[in-house]
Amino acid sequence: MPTVDDDLPSGLDPEEFSAWVFGAANPTAGRGLELTPFHGLRFAPEVAGDLSTVTSPPYDLIDEQEVARLLASDGHNIVRLILPPTAAEGATTLNGWRATGALTSDHEPSLYVYEAATGAGPLQRGLIGALGLRSEADGIVLPHENVYPGPVRNRLALMEETDANLEPIFLVYEGGGDTAEIIDQVAETPPLQEFLADDGLIHRLWRIEDHPRISADLRDRQALIADGHHRYATYRALQARRHAAGHGPGPWDYGLALLVDSTRYPPHLGAIHRVLPALAPQVALQRAKDAFTITPYDTLPEALQALSTAAGPAFLLGGDGLHLLTDPDPVRLARTMPPGHSDRWRRLDTAVLDHLLIDDLWQIPENEHSVEVVHDDPAAAIERARRTSGTAVVLNPLQVEDVLAVAGEGERVPRKSTSFGPKPRTGMVLRLLTP
Repeated sequence: MPTVDDDLPSGLDPEEFSAWVFGAANPTAGRGLELTPFHGLRFAPEVAGDLSTVTSPPYDLIDEQEVARLLASDGHNIVRLILPPTAAEGATTLNGWRATGALTSDHEPSLYVYEAATGAGPLQRGLIGALGLRSEADGIVLPHENVYPGPVRNRLALMEETDANLEPIFLVYEGGGDTAEIIDQVAETPPLQEFLADDGLIHRLWRIEDHPRISADLRDRQALIADGHHRYATYRALQARRHAAGHGPGPWDYGLALLVDSTRYPPHLGAIHRVLPALAPQVALQRAKDAFTITPYDTLPEALQALSTAAGPAFLLGGDGLHLLTDPDPVRLARTMPPGHSDRWRRLDTAVLDHLLIDDLWQIPENEHSVEVVHDDPAAAIERARRTSGTAVVLNPLQVEDVLAVAGEGERVPRKSTSFGPKPRTGMVLRLLTP
């Protein structure tokens, strides 16, 4: 039996690997944007227990402490599937939960309306379905971030073993047509599932069967991947593998996704901060002086305020004191930036971080082991750096218009540049590749 590495290219950097996996030939070209019904696999509360204790955030937002807490909270928590000790153990758990009735399949193929809300109303409302996979060149499903081969291999092994899409990716599109009207009508009826999670949001799910109007409404639209680039890359890698093996059209031409109308529910765009455990703060500061103006601060609120109002690329270093880096040396910056990118891309904070700071000044290999990430929370990033005697880099969030413009020009921002939210709750509905 082939290993997961046999048909994935090796020796490629993230940009090269992303170009390969997102740009692979598309056997389903010409169909436009597709979101099709499927037999949803859902937790049965009477067997699995309270849905608030068996669902979780997406796999890449859960650190080791949170994994331990979720594992202790409930024997059916979805983290046992999305972050198992091995892919084979994940498959064994999934099969066991299906056998006991903790997970059951809906009899009719459906689309699902998903809502995340506060007491004041919905923050996000969208449609979960099987997304037709498209090559980046088709201009239908647009990635905006590069991906690393390692996480794709990891997700691919799990997807192959479980024969399932375990959590949806998150896409946004400019809508306002029939789909929006149908979603609102369905959301006025009693939901299939409703619970208050530990994220403080009320999560709801409905089934929907009005497919033809939705299909016609979506066909000519374009969607941007907001969250889940590594999972979408895994969908594409699995699709390429199955077609290369001669399997032809099948469920591997689709992947589980949440599609949200951004004109009605604009996503929040947060920053993804970095932690470099192997980089001592004083070393980081000393090397940064070669290309940046450095200003110390006494308190985190004061430093964050200065970061938010800085003109041009700026970074807050934490771990041993707080130091704001501004005004990168333009000559050195121009020398370190890779060729072939637009001026807009070259001005992105994350591009400057990756190429001038991490690669050139600090000479740290930029991968998922040497550079950790923390979504949205500057204090958590700094605390993690202190625990490891490393360095935290706190960033401003990118601007939505910059992300859209870069993606629209066929470029991708550096890996882990954006944290779109709110992210869909994992465990609301799963998709089996073999129903």
